[in-house]
Amino acid sequence: MNIKPLSNHVLVAPVEDEAKQTKSGIVLPDTADKKKQSRGTIIAIGPGKMNETGGRVPMSVAVGQMVLFKEPWGDESKIEDSDKKYFLVEEDDILAVIE
Repeated sequence: MNIKPLSNHVLVAPVEDEAKQTKSGIVLPDTADKKKQSRGTIIAIGPGKMNETGGRVPMSVAVGQMVLFKEPWGDESKIEDSDKKYFLVEEDDILAVIE
């Protein structure tokens, strides 16, 4: 699948988190987190948002970076290709770059 994001959108391949476990050994499912934040690798980025003068605002992330992002609630931003899953998020939904 070949996807090229537009504007300030970013295509992210999520990294599956390990199961969370309490000190007493209870395994917490992913659904236990109310505010879902995920880690992922940036696969593709758009050219950037247009500003008032018609120029492009450069993106602050790059392809290949590991990021922490807000996972979208709706299914319209989730893309599945065979056994791989991707998210198409806005640059504003990226919370941090993991170095």
